Parts: sequence; structure tokens; C-alpha cells
Amino acid sequence: MNRFLPRILALALLLLPVLPGARAQNTTQQESRRAALQKEIAQLEQQIKENTARSNSALSELTLVRKQIATRRSLVEESEREIRRISDTIAVRQAAADRLQQRLESMETYYHRLVRNAYKNRDARVWYSYLLSSRDLGQATRRYVYLRDLSGEMNAQARKLKGLRAELGEELVRLSALRSEAEAVKKEHEQELQGLRKSELRSDQLVSDLKKDKTLYQRQLNAKRKQVEALNREIERIIAQALEEARRKEQEAAAARKNGEKNAGSTTQTKPVDIKLAGEFAANKGKLPWPADGPVVESFGRHNHPVYTTLVMPANNGVNIGLSRGAEVRAVFDGEVKRIIVMPGYGRCVLVQHGTYFTFYCKLGDVQVKSGDDVKTGQVLGRIDTIDGQTQLHFEVWKEKDPENPELWLRKK
Repeated sequence: MNRFLPRILALALLLLPVLPGARAQNTTQQESRRAALQKEIAQLEQQIKENTARSNSALSELTLVRKQIATRRSLVEESEREIRRISDTIAVRQAAADRLQQRLESMETYYHRLVRNAYKNRDARVWYSYLLSSRDLGQATRRYVYLRDLSGEMNAQARKLKGLRAELGEELVRLSALRSEAEAVKKEHEQELQGLRKSELRSDQLVSDLKKDKTLYQRQLNAKRKQVEALNREIERIIAQALEEARRKEQEAAAARKNGEKNAGSTTQTKPVDIKLAGEFAANKGKLPWPADGPVVESFGRHNHPVYTTLVMPANNGVNIGLSRGAEVRAVFDGEVKRIIVMPGYGRCVLVQHGTYFTFYCKLGDVQVKSGDDVKTGQVLGRIDTIDGQTQLHFEVWKEKDPENPELWLRKK
């Protein structure tokens, strides 16, 4: 049995430290994901409260509630993954503890038998007889060494058994902590399910309200479509004008160089298109910082009405980000402020040029820049306002005259 002891202890030492490290890493990632989802749910809850207080738009509230439902479902799924992970870890650790317990029992049985035999044969005459009965001097020497080291071996075995018992005790403590953690996560999971069911009931009620007057919401939809179309026309006009002015400036500069003249007398303040800046902007696709910290409550593109599914909503050339009133809005990249305009349904809007690229920030109340300003990445452009009951940033990205999905340009959350 002695020859198996090193293997047993080695297995115990290898098995016990590895699992906690891997589990700690998984736990950190899990907690980070859960914290992000819980933060988004809280932000959406604030959005819903503000919408209810400042607007009679059931459609706006329904959009927020459904977004919250999707986030709550993600949080529930995270909880379920966490429960499964903890359960799997408990199963692995329990199996390891059972194996250690079985081997410990075998070792103790062997050790106790060894002690009993030594006690029964403690008479010195028995040892002398054992030595004198040797076949030759070599065997006698080996028996002498064995008898001399027996006491030390027994003490060593006792120390190893004590250490293994301590290891097993620590493993059982960790198992108990894991089971407590699993119970806590299950309790949170139940609370998350209750929140999900509450949001789903609210969604059903809003759908019922919306179905009562299709004509009313058709009129609201038409009004919203006109606002969107007006905004898109204005953006297209400003961008076309900025690009045309920049090209004309470049042509004037080229003509001046050809004729050996200086170009200091230009009447336009528009700078030539900064090709280098445009290249830097393009190189950062998928890496740009978010203009504000909040959940996307309406994504890029064209969507059907959430209740009257045959009605097509106005195309969204950007994304709507839910925020708290007064939240700061920041530039996503270095550039020049081209225009600051005011549009129905969108409040104050800031257009920033980055070479041949443009970013557009809408639904601001307080604007802290002016046309012609050079801005840096992360610089505050203004603060968000509540427009038509919605406290949201409308953010767009354009490549020359074509709108692009902003979420493809912004870094992953």
C-alpha cells in the first residue's frame, strides 16, 4: 500500500488548486456580464418611468418595455448558465472528495493494521528471532534496516494521513460554500423571472391599448415619418454642401499652386477634405467609443410596427440610445463641427465631419460646441434632452452620402 501514497497525494494536490482558479475566472466573467445586464435593465426602467411621466405615447413605452424584456431574458439565461456551471463544479468536486475519502479510508485501514502488528510483536525476542531466522547476511541486513526504520515510517505515514484529512476537510468546506452560492443564485434567478413576467404583463397591456385605436397610431406614425424624412433631407443637404465646398476649396488651392499664387484669400471657411483623417476614421471601424452610456432602444434600419405588423415604421438611419436627462454626449472621433441645427422631433443636432465621414448627434438640449470647432475623441458636445417624452440620443454615421449602421462602428459593449 505504501507505493500508492505518493500518487494519492499528488492527485490531491493537482486536482484541488486547478478547479478554484478556473472557477474564479468564470465567476468574474459571469459577474461582469450580469452587472452589465442589470445596469441596462435599470437604465430602461428609468426610461420607462420618464416616458410614462412626460408622454402619452404607448408605442414608445412598448418599445422600451420590449427591450427590457429582451434584456431580462438575457439576464435569466445568464443565471441559468451560472446555476449549471456551479452544479457541474459541485459534481466534479464531490466526485474528487469521494475518491479522496475512499483512498483515505484504505490508507487508514492499512495504517491501523500496521500499528496493531507492531504492537502485537513489540517483544524484543520476536525481533531477534526475526533477524536470526534470515537465510544469509544480506537478508539479515535488510531485515535490520526495515526494523530500524519501521517506527519512522509509521510516524511519516501518520503525518501524511493527517495532511490528507486536512485536504479533504478543506474540499468539503469549499463544497459547502459552492452549495450556498448556488442557493443564492437560484434565489436571484427567481427574482429575475418575476421581473420578466411583470414586464411581459406590461407589454401585453400596452399591446391591448394600442389595438384599441389604430387610426390614432396611424396618424402618429405619419407625423413621425414626416419628421424622419425632414431630418434625412437636411442631413443629406448639409453633407452634400460640406463635400462640395471642400472639393471647391481643393480645386482653388490646386489652381493657386499651378499659377504660383497663394490661397490665403479664400472666402469660405470650409477646410479641404482631410483624407488622412478619413483613413484614420475608417481604420477604427468597430473600435469607436460610444457617444453615451446607455442601451440601444431602437436599432438601424427599417422595422414593422410592433403591433400592426403590416405597417412599416420610418427607416432609422442611426440608432436610438436610452439615457437619463442631462447625460453627456461625446464625440466618437476627432473632427470638425459642421453644423448645429434644430429639427422638429429631434431638438438640437450636431453634425461632425471626419474627412469623408460624418457623425450626427441628435435630441440634445444643451450644446457646448459651435460650427467650425475642432473636436477631439471623447469631447463633450452637449447634454441630452427629453423630446416628445423620449430621453434618447439619436446617433448616425454617414460615409459621404450613405448612412451606415452605427453599431458596426462602435466597440462591443
